[in-house]
Amino acid sequence: MTAPLAVSIGDPAGIGPEIIAKAWAARDAAELPAFFAVGDARAIERVWNGPIAKIDDLDSASNAFRDALPVLTVEDAGEITPGYPDVEGARCALQSLELAAGLARSGAARALVTGPVSKAQLYEIGFTHPGQTEFVAERCGVAPENAVMMLAGPTLRVVPMTTHVPLAQVSSLLSIELIVAKAQVTARGLKRNFGITKPRLAFAGFNPHAGESGAIGREEIEIIEPAIAQLREEGIDAVGPFAADTLFHARARANYDAVMCCYHDQALVPLKTLHFDEGVNITLGLPIVRTSPDHGTAFNLAGENRAEPGAMIAAIRMAGEAASQRAACAIS
Repeated sequence: MTAPLAVSIGDPAGIGPEIIAKAWAARDAAELPAFFAVGDARAIERVWNGPIAKIDDLDSASNAFRDALPVLTVEDAGEITPGYPDVEGARCALQSLELAAGLARSGAARALVTGPVSKAQLYEIGFTHPGQTEFVAERCGVAPENAVMMLAGPTLRVVPMTTHVPLAQVSSLLSIELIVAKAQVTARGLKRNFGITKPRLAFAGFNPHAGESGAIGREEIEIIEPAIAQLREEGIDAVGPFAADTLFHARARANYDAVMCCYHDQALVPLKTLHFDEGVNITLGLPIVRTSPDHGTAFNLAGENRAEPGAMIAAIRMAGEAASQRAACAIS
């Protein structure tokens, strides 16, 4: 029997419990692989009246999945009130993430899907990582700089080469070495997780109009173009840099498999505009498959039965497909 996916519920006061439950309810229509939630089952019971099967082992998860949402319970989160996060909930979220990641690393779970967390609450209990991506990378023995965040939707994949930093710092952080390293991981990830044998990478320029040959900025000439040249020498299909304002329309998207973007919003604005309810964060460069819905905890929606599960459904589906792709490559 194929191992199920592990889905950490995220902050129990956020929308994670609700969208996981709704994903299970849509399992047949969405053709989702078997999965189990990891966290406090009461967080799901607070927002959903569907069937839940509390499990102690993963064989039980696969057996229960058809008739109930399997939940592997960790230490309780205290008093759970949807929409009102606290440090006890943060501890539960971290324990859920730790256990789910460990099950994926051991192979007991086929892949890891992480629900949204509140970093502000996690910092209150001593969490020192910038986010879940860096935490999972560390647990997998991968340096944070070698774990690449890709945002993916049905018609667009983007990689921000710098992430949660002030825009004023981006130029100083971009380097030929950074761009080459991120692109190498991205190319390998497209092969391993998506089965794209010859990945095509397009690069967005940093400046308006990609700098206009240096007239309005030299980052393209001094950093991005040399990096592309090095990648092409290595056999990677890398093109650009292109003006970002002409890179994301439908005809342009037909010419590449992913866009390497210089900063956070350059990547996430087009992705969320096109695929707001279907965007998936997939971490490349890890020995395990890890995905996450591309949105936050939405405490303002928690407990109101208004949270859309589309991104969680997409994250679970993508995790299953990537795990199957990796397994097929290993066999071949």
